[in-house]
Amino acid sequence: MIRRTVLTLLFMLPFAAAAQLKPGIPMPGKDYAVLSAPQPTWGVGGIEVAEVFSYTCIHCANFQPMVNAWKKKLPADVKFRYVPAAFGGVNDNAARAFFAAEALGVQERTHDAIFKAVFIDKKIKTGSLEDFADAYARLGVDRAKMLAVMNGTTVSAKLNRARQFATRAGVNGTPMLVINGKYRVTARTLEDSLRVAEYLIAKERAAAPAAAKK
Repeated sequence: MIRRTVLTLLFMLPFAAAAQLKPGIPMPGKDYAVLSAPQPTWGVGGIEVAEVFSYTCIHCANFQPMVNAWKKKLPADVKFRYVPAAFGGVNDNAARAFFAAEALGVQERTHDAIFKAVFIDKKIKTGSLEDFADAYARLGVDRAKMLAVMNGTTVSAKLNRARQFATRAGVNGTPMLVINGKYRVTARTLEDSLRVAEYLIAKERAAAPAAAKK
């Protein structure tokens, strides 16, 4: 995990391997945090796994291939959703880029490419909105439209909602998984984050019949 990402952290060394969790049941207070009260999920329907991330976060870039493989194996009742971190500064610009790409219908095909533009191709240097617009233009997205949507009121509203989501869930670093508005994964490695998420998904699925009877 990293703390509020700033542009100076763009080219940090890859996430250092931490000690693996011992085999066994993930423990609250160690591997995940139980939120003090259930919070609104980002989307509607299914058991939600929300990843709070930033395009300027090297750990998020390293996590993305793992997430891509993991999502393919998720059951139909599990919904994976991205929530861009709105921690201020360049993070907000990156979040605006994500929401604008979503609005223009290009988010899925450009998501991995933006990480590549930041950390491999090093095409996004300042993290300004213009910088992101240039990156999307190289991916075939209309630059003027991208800039207009990034600066629009709809994206501003989504940015505020993303900030509130992270605040309610106690998220102060990226990448971080929030499960169904009830749990924040705090595992020490990226690999274990997914293992703990699977445990919490199963926990939520098991609790669903009991909740339905109330």
